[in-house]
Amino acid sequence: RPADIRIGNVASDLGIVTGSGEVTFSLESGSDYLKIDNMTGELSTTERRIDREKLPQCQMIFDENECFLDFEVSVIGPSQSWVDLFEGRVIILDINDNTPTFPSPVLTLTVEENRPVGTLYLLPTATDRDFGRNGIERYELLQEPGGDSVFELQVADTLDGEKQPQLIVKGALDREQRDSYELSLRVRDGGDPARSSQAILRVLITDVNDNSPRFEKSIYEADLAENSSPGTPILQLRATDLDVGVNGQIEYVFGAATESVRRLLRLDENSGWLSVLHRIDREEVNQLRFTVMARDRGQPPKTDKATVVLNIRDENDNVPTIDIRKIGRIPLRDGVASVAEDVLVDTPIALVQVSDRDQGENGVVTCTVVGDVPFQLKPASEGEGEPQNKRKYFLHTSAPLDYEAVRDYNVVIVAVDSGSPSLSSNNSLLVRVGDTNDNPPVFSQAVLEVSFPENNLPGERVATVVATDADSGKNAEITYSLEASPLSSEAPGSIFSIDPDSGDVSVQAVLDREQRDTYEFQVTARDKGVPSLQGSTTVVVRVADRNDNEPRFMQDVFTFYVKENLQPNSPVGMVTVMDFDKGHNAELSLFIQPSDHDQAAGIFSIENDTGTIFSTVSFDREQQTSYTFKVKAVDGGEPPRSATATVSLFVMDENDNAPTVTFPSNSSYTVLPPSSNMRTVVATVVATDADTGLNADLNYSIVGGNPFKLFEIDPASGVVSLVGKLAPKHYGLHRLVVQVNDSGQPPQSTTALLHVFVNESLSNATVVESQVARSLHTPLAQDIAGDPSYELSKQRLSIVIGVVAGIMTVILLILVVVMARYCRSKGKHGYEAGKKDHEDFFTPQQHDKAKKPKKDKKGKKGKQPLYSSIVTVEASKPNGQRYDSVNEKLSDSPGMGRYRSVNGGPGSPDLARHYKSSSPLPTVQLHPQSPTAGKKHQAVQDLPPANTFVGAGDNISIGSDHCSEYS
Repeated sequence: RPADIRIGNVASDLGIVTGSGEVTFSLESGSDYLKIDNMTGELSTTERRIDREKLPQCQMIFDENECFLDFEVSVIGPSQSWVDLFEGRVIILDINDNTPTFPSPVLTLTVEENRPVGTLYLLPTATDRDFGRNGIERYELLQEPGGDSVFELQVADTLDGEKQPQLIVKGALDREQRDSYELSLRVRDGGDPARSSQAILRVLITDVNDNSPRFEKSIYEADLAENSSPGTPILQLRATDLDVGVNGQIEYVFGAATESVRRLLRLDENSGWLSVLHRIDREEVNQLRFTVMARDRGQPPKTDKATVVLNIRDENDNVPTIDIRKIGRIPLRDGVASVAEDVLVDTPIALVQVSDRDQGENGVVTCTVVGDVPFQLKPASEGEGEPQNKRKYFLHTSAPLDYEAVRDYNVVIVAVDSGSPSLSSNNSLLVRVGDTNDNPPVFSQAVLEVSFPENNLPGERVATVVATDADSGKNAEITYSLEASPLSSEAPGSIFSIDPDSGDVSVQAVLDREQRDTYEFQVTARDKGVPSLQGSTTVVVRVADRNDNEPRFMQDVFTFYVKENLQPNSPVGMVTVMDFDKGHNAELSLFIQPSDHDQAAGIFSIENDTGTIFSTVSFDREQQTSYTFKVKAVDGGEPPRSATATVSLFVMDENDNAPTVTFPSNSSYTVLPPSSNMRTVVATVVATDADTGLNADLNYSIVGGNPFKLFEIDPASGVVSLVGKLAPKHYGLHRLVVQVNDSGQPPQSTTALLHVFVNESLSNATVVESQVARSLHTPLAQDIAGDPSYELSKQRLSIVIGVVAGIMTVILLILVVVMARYCRSKGKHGYEAGKKDHEDFFTPQQHDKAKKPKKDKKGKKGKQPLYSSIVTVEASKPNGQRYDSVNEKLSDSPGMGRYRSVNGGPGSPDLARHYKSSSPLPTVQLHPQSPTAGKKHQAVQDLPPANTFVGAGDNISIGSDHCSEYS
């Protein structure tokens, strides 16, 4: 169907009123072929074409109402406040959109000639992807124009409702008259309009079998060389048949043939070629005679037969055979002939028979004795009727035999045939010469050394000693016995024994190499001749080691002490291990044994040759004080044995940690009332040291900020006490520079700041915090102690007095000058005594000098305690910010506030004036662990919140060493 075909309205089916827009619809599944209007609920098709025949769920459905598409629609309320899900189904109806087709445009049917009228043949059926009324309705057979109607179409209904076309023979069929027919077969469906197609029906008339095959010859004869390889062609049998098709197709099979023929030969049933299947041995079969049948494939088949004769041609494929037998009274057994050394020359000692299975020249054999031996062959018979391939000879002595010179003769007889190429074979006869008892038993070695493993089983064989005797018979029968070695008085019988006949030496006890590693004794061999002769040899048994001892450490636990901060890959200890075995069994390999929870994993290694343990890291006692691990020793035996030892390593302390001040923080301060008594505890400096022992023994000292000697610190406890009387000039902030030293060598030190604010009360903490913040940026060499304005007020008073005195002096000088000029003028114009002048312009006016002092006196205020309104003790740092100066950053404590001018209330002094300066504050860069000794000036170190500091003020300079205004 085309797109946008309306199927139905979901809203109407569900009884939902639409149009307000509050209820919407959404297609949740089935969107491949369907779509829905979100507002109206109208369900329609998409652009994708629905093909019922291609839908997977409809492939095997033959009911119109069972092919459908499932879909899901969700009905959504306002703002999706509610959702209902509904399932639906669209039934797909079939239309006649497929044409019935045959499996091939040309259909072929084979019909035998002479078939009776009424014979029925099934024809291929057509297929239609539609079904029901749109499926196949009928078949039609279209005859050739003007042709004979020898065939008729019949359509049968099958059990499953299908229509089966059938072709029926209605007339006589003669292949010789006509061998094929071409018809048209049409199929039509029941759709409206109907669809149809047609195919060519080609009927082939086949032949019947009425002729027999005929061989070209009745007898086939051929020669075949024996041993021909499999597959070798021999001959081809040919037969012909006048029929066609299967009736004229001939196959060749064996007829009257023995099992050997079928096993040795292969007959190709299609071509008639006869070939070799297995190699044929002429000596077993010299001729093969059998029959072959030619058979057509008609029904019933017809046959013909021919005789095949194969003559097997001889090949020189057999070597001559040599058979040696006894003759007369000289015994011969198992290829050994015993001949007394006093036998006469030209005595026959054996019969030799030579034969060859081949024929003709291939079987003519020549025989001879090879080598320098005192024997020769002579024909046993001179008869002319003896076959060429089988002859007999006598083996004669040709020289005297001497047992003492040669005991045995290996007589080799060679036979060669006359084939091309010739084949040969040989056989041998051992001629053993007998003698008298004139030779003692002899050992091959005067000393026999044997290696035998320890931990043996009693009765185990150690070695076999063998003595030889040049004699034979009783003269050469030997018995063995054990005797003590000439160099040892110990009888070997308690440990070793010997079999008197075989010479097998066995051990009767368990040998332990670690107890004794060598045994020596003598073996004597005696023959049974009369008189008996003997010989001896010395046997040395060296006990071989077995891996029966575990490695042993000199100690079960090795304890080592090592200094911390040792360089990596340094030796930290050495273990000693031994093994009582030897050789590979005593070759030890040392390992640091791994463990799942091993604290030393990957930290230690061990040198295999020396047992030296190395560390791969530098130790830090403060991180870990000791290590315990196991060392494993494995020997080289099979199976290996092992042992373990525990290693305990203790890290000794080095003075590598400076003291850490934990209280007070550099940005804090302590309020001290001026009325405090002597020995009042101001504060306690608390410090710790990560080292131990003397390296952690701390002492405290005040190294700066105490110019008035008001304070002292207990060297051991860090308690800071007031030791001087407080005066008005001492009011204000005191910055004590405290140095904490440990007792290590070399010692480590840390500097901290203790701020003490001397005042009756604390009314303006912000001002004190700003003073503390400024002190952190003031060089340590510059003391901060008391009220910096106290000395300045004295200096200012002196300056005022000096200025007033100067002014008075100037006024007097002016008066003197004016008076002098006046007197000089009177003298010039005349001066009349007692005359009063009306005006004197040069006389200076009199000033009321008392007013100014009086005004000062009125403005003079009563003295009040300095910083009387400050109450805050611990400074706070707003918003976690850092303190920034012009060219530096100071972040020594989380509790500092920023610098700012303080304007107190009506009752508080303007302390900000004490900190005004025409130039910026000196810049201070804080460095961790900077040395303090030998430096003129110091600055506070920027360290973590532990508040421990080391001075570093190489670039800082100040104007004076007395109390200042931090300017």
